[in-house]
Amino acid sequence: MENGEELGEEMERWESFWRFLKLIMLGICYIYFTLAFLRHRGLSLLLVARSLSFHSLVSNNNMSILSHSPLSGFPADTPSPFLFLVYHSDNYPAGNSKMEAPIRGNGAHFDPSAPYRMYHGDKIPGFPQHPHRGFETITATMSGIIDHADSHGNAGRYGSGDLQWMTAGSGVVHGEMFPLVNQDKNNKNRFFQIWLNLPKKDKMTPPKFAMHWAEDVVKHTNDSGAKLTLFAGQFNGLTALSPTPASWASNPDNDVGIFHITLPLPNATITIPPSAKSSVNRALYCIETRQAPASASASKASASAGSSYSVDGESFSSTKMFTLDAKMPTTITSLGGGGSVEFLVLQGRSIDEPIAKHGPFVMNTQEEIQQA
Repeated sequence: MENGEELGEEMERWESFWRFLKLIMLGICYIYFTLAFLRHRGLSLLLVARSLSFHSLVSNNNMSILSHSPLSGFPADTPSPFLFLVYHSDNYPAGNSKMEAPIRGNGAHFDPSAPYRMYHGDKIPGFPQHPHRGFETITATMSGIIDHADSHGNAGRYGSGDLQWMTAGSGVVHGEMFPLVNQDKNNKNRFFQIWLNLPKKDKMTPPKFAMHWAEDVVKHTNDSGAKLTLFAGQFNGLTALSPTPASWASNPDNDVGIFHITLPLPNATITIPPSAKSSVNRALYCIETRQAPASASASKASASAGSSYSVDGESFSSTKMFTLDAKMPTTITSLGGGGSVEFLVLQGRSIDEPIAKHGPFVMNTQEEIQQA
């Protein structure tokens, strides 16, 4: 009997042990599958996060904008091979019989808040005789008149869409004056002055000039109303007039482009094509953001008060400089309810040489500047 009771107690102990062991095994299985589920869920979330991150990266890669900054004044920063950019916009009043302004200049009148500037001029605004060496000037006009005279015997009057290309090379002295030719109305003057560098081998080339008259300058208006003027380079099958022979722009491999773009209507759009060349820098300048006229309806005025243009889908409402990836296309679009937006594009392969500058001289060393 005692042996039977002892055997029963032993079996109960074993059954308790096995029940305990089963509970432990079930607990281990529960913990294992829970951890597996959490690992799977965590991996899924990670994959989603990585997918979103990749999508964001792809989206950002669809934008050509490398950086942008306010265009607070001129001269503006320029990428190589360009050295200098000024957008002149002067609302000169009617002139007198001598084409003079009603005020006298002080020799250095550059007030950006004034309706117009006399610059270095006295009675006629402009830049009297001054020298250049080691680069070239490109004067691209939209309205107004410029009188040019230089030390090589060239003289003439141009403006209202004309383009002057001057390779200063070894040296030239010239003057650029802005006569007020209209006595019965204002003399609006708008133009770009752009300096393009020359490589060392061409800095002492003989000076050369090219005049491109407005009727010959290449222009195009697309179906959306976007207006393009090619001062230099190529754009979707269009080719600008030739620069001077020694110009950095004369070699197609340098892919120099100077484009003036006007988007006069809401939703006018244009895409700047990517460059097929390597080491090309590209900058986009929004120079004007004109809003709808005062007589426009309230709804239009309200619409134009918002962002006035977009670059690759990102909206902006003020003048800016954009540094772009030239290997990618850039799409710009006018927004709002009736304003117009104007842009300048500068692009070209960099001249990777030292630069020494002093006033109107641009060479490679300070010794060469002293010689100039």
